[in-house]
Amino acid sequence: MNTRLTPIAIAVIAALGLAACGKEEPAKPAAALPGITISLGHAGPLTGGIAHLGKDNENGARLAVDEANAAKITIGGKEAKFVLLTEDDQADPKVGTTVAQKLVDAKVAGVVGHLNSGVTIPASAIYNQAGIPMITGSATNPQLTEQGFKGVFRVVGRDDQQGPSIASYLAATAKPKTVAVIDDATAYGAGIADEVEKTLKAAGITVLAREKGTDKTTDWKAVLTKLKGRNPDAVFYGGMDATGGPLLRQGRELGIKAVFSFGDGACTDKMTELAGPAAEGLLCSQAGIPPQAASKKFLDAYKAKFNQDPILYAPFTYDSANLFIEAMKKADSADPAKYLPELQKIAFNGATGPIAFDAKGDRRDAEITIFTMKGGKIEPIAIVKGGKTIPYSDFIKMAAEAVSAAGDAAKAAVDAAAKAMSDPKK
Repeated sequence: MNTRLTPIAIAVIAALGLAACGKEEPAKPAAALPGITISLGHAGPLTGGIAHLGKDNENGARLAVDEANAAKITIGGKEAKFVLLTEDDQADPKVGTTVAQKLVDAKVAGVVGHLNSGVTIPASAIYNQAGIPMITGSATNPQLTEQGFKGVFRVVGRDDQQGPSIASYLAATAKPKTVAVIDDATAYGAGIADEVEKTLKAAGITVLAREKGTDKTTDWKAVLTKLKGRNPDAVFYGGMDATGGPLLRQGRELGIKAVFSFGDGACTDKMTELAGPAAEGLLCSQAGIPPQAASKKFLDAYKAKFNQDPILYAPFTYDSANLFIEAMKKADSADPAKYLPELQKIAFNGATGPIAFDAKGDRRDAEITIFTMKGGKIEPIAIVKGGKTIPYSDFIKMAAEAVSAAGDAAKAAVDAAAKAMSDPKK
């Protein structure tokens, strides 16, 4: 490259040098960007028996919003301030639809939630009619994304993935001949119980006539006394921990020795508090990776902000909120009509791993985790992905190797780019 200066260039430089010797002008502060406030909604049960799970979900979304504000993101040439509007749906479908309309009236740009399938499904129709996208980090009933709504997404697996996973694991490890299936008569509880029953029957296992309670049942003695006379080898309950804990405790008090198993709603450490020592050895599933397998960055930030570890689906609601923000950045707009196409085709590396959606709005290649209760804590023992069961330790090793390989590939790309820039022939 020719670096000789022309006479005109020399004169310009000299003039600038003389000007610099004069009085120094104070630096003008950079003009502040105009601001824009973007509201995201969150809805879940913040009171009642499963308020701890609703608050956990809210915390995940709030952390994402706070981090986005700290990053001073610009949308449409304006500095974005994200606000989380959160509502208590009380895990009640009727309250859920009222809450959904309230968020629509508040003109939120998107909604993270709801927690329960039975609330999320009717609420989704309201968001769909208003043209507001929603992403759930915990509702697992397949019906949610079978409605054909283009703005409805979930970042966890479905019950028709989760149910067969826990049922197959139960069949392979406990080898039961007879299984009792109970549900709480909600869309979630009945839905996952149906999938478990279907899988067990296909495996040639006898399933007793279905028993039911409600999402508020805590006295299960009549149901359990009836089941004790039929001597099942295993029991599966579709419902939440607030009702599943008393079920397990009372079952052991009545002398039922069957293996108890549960879906994600009762796959929490709180089962030890609710069932006492009876919780030890239970089996359960979660529709996604376990909280402790989320990214270290997320886990550290969550602990620092809330002084506790995530309970269940906070990593997924954190990703849900971040997916909205990322889609808005890509579209350079918070208008749902403009950012929705970006959300539909997004490829995002979140706290719970790579996220992309299929045509229905379900997460592609969602994992299911199998847990057991050990020493009063829920511990992951296996990951089910693509129909294959992988020991949890092997899954973590594979994930670490994938991260290392990605890091090596990124370093190689940076090194190649640096070499290309330093090569005078390039």
